[in-house]
Amino acid sequence: MKTALTQSTIALEAASAAALAAVRHAESLGLRINVAVVDAGGHLTAFLRMPGAFIQSIELAIDKAYTAAGFGFPTKDWMRLVGHDDGMKLGFSSRPRLIVFGGGLPIRADGELIGGIGVSGASEEQDEACARAGLKAVGLE
Repeated sequence: MKTALTQSTIALEAASAAALAAVRHAESLGLRINVAVVDAGGHLTAFLRMPGAFIQSIELAIDKAYTAAGFGFPTKDWMRLVGHDDGMKLGFSSRPRLIVFGGGLPIRADGELIGGIGVSGASEEQDEACARAGLKAVGLE
């Protein structure tokens, strides 16, 4: 009987590079964001806050990354995939840290979930574009 499993997680270097690339993309769009990268267990690995980014968006960025890593799909898809079930919708809505709007993406390497990235501070579409730029920078589109 196997008693332990090996689980991959995002490396510090990749997490840091993804966060910086998300910030650079935001700069190119004239945005001010917060970006968080979490490991496969949802623990914060990297975080950057641009000067002038909304203070309230700090926790939102972290929670977007946490939600994406925990469910394994983009935060914007949560209501489409789960929201049709009233029991789940009500049950999950009482859970702290759950984010059900855009800006959080799972991070996968070779099909394995290794973390999540969350961006907050702009529109849902802009947040997600910054998160995607972060993933692209480390070869994890």
